[in-house]
Parts: sequence; C-alpha cells; structure tokens
Amino acid sequence: MTGISKNLIKKSYTSWRHGQLHCRGIYPSDPVKPPVVCLHMSPKSGQSYHEILPYISDRQRVVIAPDYPGHGESSLPPADPHVTIEDFSESIWNVIDDLIGDQPVHLIGHHTGSMVSVELTTQQSHRVISLINIAAPLFSDEELAEFCAMFAPIPIDEKGNRFRIMWERIMFHRGPGMTLQMCADSMAENLRAGDYYEWGHEAAFAYAKDYISNLSEIEKPVLVMNINDDTYEHTKRIDPILKNGKRIDYPHWGHGFLSAFPEDVASEIKRFHTKIEQQD
Repeated sequence: MTGISKNLIKKSYTSWRHGQLHCRGIYPSDPVKPPVVCLHMSPKSGQSYHEILPYISDRQRVVIAPDYPGHGESSLPPADPHVTIEDFSESIWNVIDDLIGDQPVHLIGHHTGSMVSVELTTQQSHRVISLINIAAPLFSDEELAEFCAMFAPIPIDEKGNRFRIMWERIMFHRGPGMTLQMCADSMAENLRAGDYYEWGHEAAFAYAKDYISNLSEIEKPVLVMNINDDTYEHTKRIDPILKNGKRIDYPHWGHGFLSAFPEDVASEIKRFHTKIEQQD
C-alpha cells in the first residue's frame, strides 16, 4: 500500500483511577468507518501494533492501541488488590470514552488482549461491533498450571538470569520474519514494569476459565486468528465454544507477525470488518 506512514501515529495520555494510561492512535480528519481498538499481549504494550496501525486505519477509520495499567507507558496499579482482566477492561473503556467517545468499536485482541476483548464485550456488549481474537486458548487444568509455573516472575540476580531466560524464550518462540531488532524491541517491552512484569500473565491465567465461559455467551461476530505460536494447538479446541464465530489457522505466521507482515495481516482484518459492515 503506497504512502502509508507511521508518522500518522499520535501518542496521548488519559486518566484512570490508578494514574495515567498511554495510547497510540491514528485519527483521520474525516473517518468513514467504525473505530478499531487493538489490545496487546503480556508483558508487552500497544507498541506491538505500531507497524500495523496505519494499514488497519487506511485513512478511513480511527484506530487506537492502549497500554494496560502497568504495561508500556501506563502507570503501575497498586500491588494489592492484584490487577485483573476486569481492571484492564475498565481502564480500556476509560481510554475509549476519552479518545473515541460512545461510537461502537471493533476489538482486536492478542493473547491477553483476547481475554480483555471478551471482558470488554461482557461489560458493555452494546458498544462492541465485533471481536478478533489472535489466539483463543482452551486450557486443561494441567496445561494452565504449567503455563502459570512457566511465567512465574524470575527473581533478579547478579547473573542476570531473568534477562537471559527472557531472551532465550523470545528466540525460541521467534516467528517467521521476526528480525533481531523486533526481538530486541520485544525484550525492551518486557523490562518496562520491573519486578511486576508478569502481572499481565497472572491476570490472564486467573481469567482463563471466565474467558471460555464469557466467550461462549457472546453473540457478536468473532474471528479467531490462530497463528503458529505457543497456543496454536490449544486454540484449535475453541470451535464448539463460538456462538457466532469462526477460527482460521495461519500456520505460516508466528510471534512477531504483526510487525513482520503488517500489510498482509491488515488485509485479513479488514476483510472481516468489511464483511460485517456490509451486512449492517
């Protein structure tokens, strides 16, 4: 797509009960299509969508990518009570109210973002047009326990084990087209919250059963984009849960695909959105 520029992205802050919330966004002067809200995985931020935002917007719609509390450039919430997916969702509605208003929105969620998108819809279904979940994992109790153990916070030490393990995991899960610079950017996002970097994962795992229960009740159109990452097989189980949705597998994409193939991924997203909007 010729002429698309990341210079269109504007950064802004809005308020929440536990401080400020940071957001990237594109705001065309005369949008003609409904807004899109992009929800990131943990422990990342809206930076994950930086490359793809202009392609999703296509100068026709407002697109925003907020940072959850304690992620990216948003303020850290208090340690007690522990932050939850419900808290993340409440904060995102604050951002939407401030930057978009009361227009109905499309939601795109990646991993933790999938759970946030479902909770947003559970909280205010009338304000949601559709959901795209990039991964919709259905875990057994044993698998969930394994993920909780794997993503438990690693104590900081003089040998730098936390950082070594972080980097090893990024390299192990590195998807096609994910450059070393993209890997370094991913690593940098991990480090922003210091010792609290796993709060997002912990919130997601605590919500895992509610995610399945709430998703099964959603009547809005749902597209599950199942990319070839660490939840690829778990997401294949989601079909019976979907009331008004479908799963499409993308075995040629993995971690980093939003940055590596932004135009191709945006084409898939826009195809889904256009079909829904034409039906309306």
